Amino acid sequence: MITPPQGAGPGPARGAAAAGQGPAARFVRIGGTPLHVRTEGSGPACLLTGGLGGSWFDWDLVVPFLAPFRTVVRFDRPGYGLSAPEPAGRSGPTLAGEVERIRGVLDALGLHEPCTVAGHSLAGFHVEAFARLHPDRTAGLVLLDGSTETAPRPLPAPGLRDLAARTVAGAATAVAVPYLLGPAVRRLVARATTVRREDLAPAPLVRHCYRTGRALRALLRENAAYLDQAADLAELRATAPLPDELPVTVLAADDGCRTRRTEDWLARQRGLAALLEADFRTTAPAGHLVMFDRPDAVASAILDTR
Repeated sequence: MITPPQGAGPGPARGAAAAGQGPAARFVRIGGTPLHVRTEGSGPACLLTGGLGGSWFDWDLVVPFLAPFRTVVRFDRPGYGLSAPEPAGRSGPTLAGEVERIRGVLDALGLHEPCTVAGHSLAGFHVEAFARLHPDRTAGLVLLDGSTETAPRPLPAPGLRDLAARTVAGAATAVAVPYLLGPAVRRLVARATTVRREDLAPAPLVRHCYRTGRALRALLRENAAYLDQAADLAELRATAPLPDELPVTVLAADDGCRTRRTEDWLARQRGLAALLEADFRTTAPAGHLVMFDRPDAVASAILDTR
């Protein structure tokens, strides 16, 4: 088990740095959208990207374990955290677009050497696709309780689905639903997906980031495009193999309950590891928000890839 450096507490970042205004925080314009990006530590680069509805501070517990050994990059996708929403009229999220966003973030930071990419949940699609399309930029691939789909098919009318997501988000924002309920829903979801049954993210940041209509809009748009991205990844797996020498790890969260739901999820994670010929690990007890429950295991999975 690895331990954080002396003086680095396990709790979330506080003060100015936690508010996204510390020396490690910056904004870079990718595809016309200002994105909030944070870099910490030193050494070979690793990039962390979160699942549906996640923000940069969801990785706060992991960073102290990584920063002594890695240059750690975190960023908020459009609409999440402190990042701006995508401009009006832009089409919904796509797998190719997310790959280019990762590449754009690394380029903007001047990180052109191979980088370990780690994605949680939905972002597992994004980092796997990045590794397939940019093998020369990838030093390792880590999927943290990643999303899995068997033989996914894209749904019809992606434009109409994205319009519906934007319309619902706009209507909800107009009657202050995100302002009134956004932080509370975020806390409920975090509590339900950790064995701790608590949201360890700083309450002021949760209020600041999840009271906005842009966060709800981003979440609904990504959810509407989920199966499309799963289908695009399935097609990419058939045409763009991962390099044989690339270290790949699948880390699955095991809540310790021997329920059918838990066993089914672990079986799907084993299947994903087998498909990718990856090192398969489990960590317990841990819920889906594994970065909160077992940040040490998450960091070990990332450090062991290189």
